[in-house]
Amino acid sequence: MPRILLVIAALGLSMLSAEAAEPINIGALLPMTGSVAAFGEMAWDGINTAKQIEPEALGRPIEIKLADTKSEKVDSANAVSRLIEKDKVVAIIGELISGNTIAASDHAERSKIPMVSPTATNPLVNQGKKFVFRVCFIDPEQGRVAAKLALDRLHTKTAAIIYDISQDYCVGLKTFFQREFTKGGGKIVSETMYKMGDRDFAPQLSRIKALKPDIIYAPIYYTECALIAKQAREMGLDTPILAGDGVQAPELIQLGGKAVEGIYFTAHFHADTISTPMGKKFYELFKKNVGKELDSYTAQSADAYFIIVDAIKRAGSSDPLKIRDAISSTKDFEGLTGKITIKPDGNAIKPMVVNKVKDGKFIYVTTIMP
Repeated sequence: MPRILLVIAALGLSMLSAEAAEPINIGALLPMTGSVAAFGEMAWDGINTAKQIEPEALGRPIEIKLADTKSEKVDSANAVSRLIEKDKVVAIIGELISGNTIAASDHAERSKIPMVSPTATNPLVNQGKKFVFRVCFIDPEQGRVAAKLALDRLHTKTAAIIYDISQDYCVGLKTFFQREFTKGGGKIVSETMYKMGDRDFAPQLSRIKALKPDIIYAPIYYTECALIAKQAREMGLDTPILAGDGVQAPELIQLGGKAVEGIYFTAHFHADTISTPMGKKFYELFKKNVGKELDSYTAQSADAYFIIVDAIKRAGSSDPLKIRDAISSTKDFEGLTGKITIKPDGNAIKPMVVNKVKDGKFIYVTTIMP
């Protein structure tokens, strides 16, 4: 072969090699600071551990671009813009809570960048959207399971509800529980509300105490749940508390102490339910490297990462449009939290776990298919 052709061939191979080695950027849109920072930290641990198991796709290294939403809606919208326009991500993991995910999802949808939320459960998150997915159940299902738990397992007939009026997740889950509880023959004796940042719940709890409900339903986040439980017990209100997935953070127990003992809550995951090869591999690596208990937000975020990487491989491309199509055709994917199928509406088919606080730990109670 003439020398000039050898040079051209060598240059061509060099260019192909450089292109093949170009990283694939995936965004992590997480609340690393602010009111639900614990969720962000847990999710970040999950994504990094998952990346150790699946560090590349299509022969190219994967890079995670982290953007802090500061637990706020406006910052979530700004952060997703930076991921798309500056970091050139081909897909996004996040956000974790519903209000922030809704705020960020419009830009992702307009930009045609697939977005997979690990734990945002409000139905509005991906309603009418083609590029927004989730690997968790939705609140109508969670509300139905919570109501069934309250009526059938805890044998309650009356309930008082306390919720955060400023959070889409809390308002939505409250509504779905109320509907299912009353449909099942239960009675809501009180609805009291507060806004995120409130720390004194004495007025709401005094009203609840006077009405003597069988149970308090608290579809809220871990900080406020811990404070409410402590203040309730201090005033002699020992009514059982039932909550949603927003309380599953170690901070619930750290802040609430003995006051949160006995709280039941619907959840995405418990380590005792791990059954897949992927789950067992992840669990061993996580315990070795991180040394913490494996929680719901860690596991769900890892599954979001695994599903995106699997979609890239099945698509045979890092083109966001092709990745989106591959995500939407995910069926019986064996992830960390069990088998996951993505429905045409972007929602996941998967079981729901019920956990309980006992002896300062989250213990597994049962699994329910919504």
